[in-house]
Amino acid sequence: MPRLGVIGSLVWDEIHGRDPAAPPVEEWGGIAYALAGLDASLADGWEIVPLIKVGTDLASRANSFLQSLEHVRRDARFVAVDAPTNRVLLRYIQADRRAERMSGGVPGWTWEELGPMVADLDALLVNFISGFEMSLGTAQSLRHGFRGPIYADLHSLFLGMQADGMRVPQPLTDAPSWFGCFDVVQVNEDEMRLLHSDPMTLATAALSAGTRMLVVTLGPRGAAYVADATFDGFGRAAPGAAVRTALVPAPVVDAIDPTGSGDVFGATAMSRLLAGDGVEPALKAAAAVGARNATVRGAETLSRVLKGALVTP
Repeated sequence: MPRLGVIGSLVWDEIHGRDPAAPPVEEWGGIAYALAGLDASLADGWEIVPLIKVGTDLASRANSFLQSLEHVRRDARFVAVDAPTNRVLLRYIQADRRAERMSGGVPGWTWEELGPMVADLDALLVNFISGFEMSLGTAQSLRHGFRGPIYADLHSLFLGMQADGMRVPQPLTDAPSWFGCFDVVQVNEDEMRLLHSDPMTLATAALSAGTRMLVVTLGPRGAAYVADATFDGFGRAAPGAAVRTALVPAPVVDAIDPTGSGDVFGATAMSRLLAGDGVEPALKAAAAVGARNATVRGAETLSRVLKGALVTP
């Protein structure tokens, strides 16, 4: 059975103002959205292998969530560490804008830890939820030591943390070196602007560094991509000899909360690429599922919603 490793951070969210008429909500966030997206979109026969650290304070509750996912083995567990689980206080300013304050002490991975754990995996999804999942050195060792495809959402590498835990946008130091660690790199529109004012210059730099494809999510407008001349998915060769770029639109939906849509997009794109889809069909599917995520709130029942087992509000 092929195995997809997932690296990221499970976060316990306290959410204020998401629904102005409702009291604050506490629930799982972070990598929970990507796990739900994978569970709904992975081809039959694939198995999710979580490479995710959780504090001992919430490890039991985290494992209960993990066991709700169909593509996860029954004996799979989060890696419990002697530190408080990462928690995020979210205050919604607008439907698509929010302030985040993070606390917790879950440490990142070292290559000495990860190396033996990825040896029998076929592919990896890396989602920088906290931004502290691994250092650049560990990511470079992962690239050299793991030969399967790696899809990375760089999201929180673009978020610094002030002394009080408030997350603030920051440029990505040594971006070309990060790009060179992953086959497919995903960023959102705001993160793209932190990298470079000209999208094509950024894309050229990413491909020159070794990335096979750069994907920029654009919210309700869908996503844009730039792929190198030989890449049309994992194990697929592009028919032409030129770098390709296109906009992949998303379906129009009645969105109520975009939280996690980028995570679900990346998870679905990875799933479809692993299933043998070409770039544009994979990203079209990802845009559709990411849009569907925006029609519901929360991650704990999201996998069932995306599979159509629950009626969305």
